[in-house]
Amino acid sequence: MLLDTNIFLEILLQQSKEALAKTFINSQKKGSLFLSNYSLDSIGLKLYWTKKMNLLDQFGYDLKAAEISLLTLGTDDLSTLASDLQKWKLDFDDAYQYTLAKKHGLDLVSFDTDFDKTDLKRIEPQ
Repeated sequence: MLLDTNIFLEILLQQSKEALAKTFINSQKKGSLFLSNYSLDSIGLKLYWTKKMNLLDQFGYDLKAAEISLLTLGTDDLSTLASDLQKWKLDFDDAYQYTLAKKHGLDLVSFDTDFDKTDLKRIEPQ
């Protein structure tokens, strides 16, 4: 399963769905979860903008402990990304997650309902 950026931000920024996100991650088999490089960069930027860079080291440790692996799109995937962006009327970050999940045959874990208009299965932590 590919974890969307918002899953991690709920935890890191101690937002309203933090407990749901933590419980979901902790209930999954180690090594079965993935994070996109786009999410990693977005999380780093959000922590920088909110002056919470001190959380970055712990975040890295937690990713390793949960055996969450990093996935990326390559240059060969850009045409698919552009097509998915237009086909599903997604913004860039959602289209990136969608394209990556489809490429690897993964379900997407997200609180973002924008994915519901696609053919991708979205799992929302409950």
